[in-house]
Amino acid sequence: MRIYFPCGAENTPGVAQLQLQPITSFDPPELRPYATMRRPESHQAEGIFVAEGVKVVQRLLASRFTVVSVVLTETALAGFEPLLARRPEPSIAVYLADKSLLQQLVGFPLYQGVLAVGRIPETESLDSALARSASPKLFVAVDALTNAENLGNLARNCLAFGAQALIVGETCASPFIRRAVRNSMGALFELPVVNVGHLAQSLRELSRLGIRTIAAHPHVEGRILSSANLSGDCCIVFGSEGNGLRPEVLAACDEAVAIPMPPTVDSLNVGAAAAVFLYEASRQRGLNFGRQGVTH
Repeated sequence: MRIYFPCGAENTPGVAQLQLQPITSFDPPELRPYATMRRPESHQAEGIFVAEGVKVVQRLLASRFTVVSVVLTETALAGFEPLLARRPEPSIAVYLADKSLLQQLVGFPLYQGVLAVGRIPETESLDSALARSASPKLFVAVDALTNAENLGNLARNCLAFGAQALIVGETCASPFIRRAVRNSMGALFELPVVNVGHLAQSLRELSRLGIRTIAAHPHVEGRILSSANLSGDCCIVFGSEGNGLRPEVLAACDEAVAIPMPPTVDSLNVGAAAAVFLYEASRQRGLNFGRQGVTH
């Protein structure tokens, strides 16, 4: 193992110490999270997740999340030095591997050659999300969404269109499954996540507090998205593509709203539906998402 300080900053306060270690396999115990990254259940039990790809790992390193370790190719190290140097951890394990080893691990050609393990943060409570979020509040809730890629896409849309929190129901997959993290493109490192044990009950509580709960439901008569009022405090609720929202969750919502579509189309992918709903909410609120941020 080599102890390494980025850019030779041995005596610079706040610069993380990197422990560089070349590896030829993922057999050592400390590398087990990478060797088991196709088994998300064990990662959830340990409170960790795997990030993959240059952009996602860069955003992890720039986030408040705790970073356990990073796996890079030797050629990728220099590009990650500035982010690694700014990490708050006193030292970071950085494993150097050939790209062929990484491809063998993931089972397909890996062109970027970058992986990292982070710790799942403690979930935010619904009360704290409410207290932290300015009005008009915009929350998104998900029910029975078990496809990790779709959940990651939805989280990315939440961040893109100004949602203040993602409320994850008890029947959903974890948003920190590797494929969800990958498809979110790091949005989950910025978007507060609230896990609830009874989504229908939580929606009724939001409604009692004056936050309108709106079911994104394709099979409703009358109310279509363009006629729905999304300008005030609201929580938009999305379900799975196959079955939509569970009856008890649909019943807990204040109203159901559909995106108008021709009869030959049954529904949209949940990520696409979320983008349409959230864009309409931001349009009604007069938000302008320019390069300099959100303006009114």
